[in-house]
Amino acid sequence: MASITIKATDGSGGFDAYVARPAGGAATGVVVVIQEIFGVNAAMRQTCDWIADMGFIAICPDLFWRITPGVDITDKSEAEWQQAFALMNAFDQDKGVEDLKATLAVARTLDGGNGRAGTMGFCLGGRMAFLMALRSDADVNVSYYGVGLDGLVGEAGTIGRPLLVHIAEGDKFVPPPARAAILSGVAGNGAIRAWVYPGVDHAFARIGGVSWNGRAATIANGRTAEALAGALG
Repeated sequence: MASITIKATDGSGGFDAYVARPAGGAATGVVVVIQEIFGVNAAMRQTCDWIADMGFIAICPDLFWRITPGVDITDKSEAEWQQAFALMNAFDQDKGVEDLKATLAVARTLDGGNGRAGTMGFCLGGRMAFLMALRSDADVNVSYYGVGLDGLVGEAGTIGRPLLVHIAEGDKFVPPPARAAILSGVAGNGAIRAWVYPGVDHAFARIGGVSWNGRAATIANGRTAEALAGALG
């Protein structure tokens, strides 16, 4: 697997992105993988590799490059959690959306691609995927346990391309009132599918994470795979 550099659209420099490619030679769609608060770490790289194994190109940009380039930490220690929360609090989400749109534009032109591209994000990345559904021309967007989505669903009526929303029932970052607001806010839009996974916590699909739940992750990932195949070819 390889890394490429993408130019920021505001002229402030460039940022690296991890790229994983499928073994086959046929043209395929591209998935922009949006990191959690732990950076482009082993879990994100393994997620990209899994997407490549499904036959898509995966590209995961370093969204924290404006703060600290190359963040690569885990969810295994209190010190790493504190570092991750500090990075999240310093992160400019509007700039992040612009960096993701730049990544999406590059994704559409990658060798071996077919011009179609979508996003898949986790945690903070799940929120960013929802924002990409609102602000970009991505062909499909997938949000895993996105945070703060209840503050975005007021705009959900403008979304016209497929958006999947995976919600953990026991997510401490998305309490029941927020979950109810999300479900109510997306209910009237046929382009959006939302599911609640019972008995699991935030990050139930984080590969190697402390809250991993194999059953819920497999069900959610199956729904994701079907949506990616339908939208990206």
